[in-house]
Amino acid sequence: MDATNNWFIYFMKSFSRLHAGASALLLSTLIYSAQSAENVLSPADKAAGWRLLFNGKDFSGWHNFKSDTVRPGWQIKDGTMAVVDPKNAGDLVTADKFTWFELQLDYNISQAGNSGIMFHVTDEGRAPWASGPEFQLEDNAAASDPIRCGWLYQLYQPPMDPKTGKALDATKPAGEWNHIRLLISKEKCEHEINGTKYFEYVLGSEDFNNRVAKSKFAKMPLFAKSDTGAISLQGDHGQVAFRNIKIRVIESGK
Repeated sequence: MDATNNWFIYFMKSFSRLHAGASALLLSTLIYSAQSAENVLSPADKAAGWRLLFNGKDFSGWHNFKSDTVRPGWQIKDGTMAVVDPKNAGDLVTADKFTWFELQLDYNISQAGNSGIMFHVTDEGRAPWASGPEFQLEDNAAASDPIRCGWLYQLYQPPMDPKTGKALDATKPAGEWNHIRLLISKEKCEHEINGTKYFEYVLGSEDFNNRVAKSKFAKMPLFAKSDTGAISLQGDHGQVAFRNIKIRVIESGK
């Protein structure tokens, strides 16, 4: 083998090592960027008025209902706020109160898991659901509660899906991340899962009040009576994790 061939072989081996190293560095950078992108706001988010309700590191801004602390069943795990022990978790509420807002978050629920997002929660009731309407979260495939994910508990559900003959279901299976959008305004409220809008309603409207009167909430004098309150995450019905929790306060009519 002449000197030219030796040089070529040396060059190709060196290039391969360099290319492999660059690829590994690029992959590490992409993984780090993907991880660090969780629980942060983009410049566009900030410009639009969004704020984080979870920093990915601790429970700042949250506490258990009617408590100043967070029970050990809740833990910060891999950048998420997670229920690891439903028997010792309870419902979390925000320290801040909100009137009209748009809330977005990601959730990942365990098989047969059940949770929920409640809003306009006040301290007067014996539980968050005594005052706050609930955006149901659950594993639609295995959970025992017939109220499915995305429904306003006992009050509103999405239309029938002609493809399945069942109520519209845009959820991904248990163990996968789903994205929630909840709009609460004076003019209308909207429930959305993974970019699919389920329905809308108006708090305090004749239709809303008639539905409440036919539900278990008719016996709860505080239910849906306040237009300001905390946001609550349910923690006593199964394992579930939350991330990218952000809120945008809106003015009436926006």
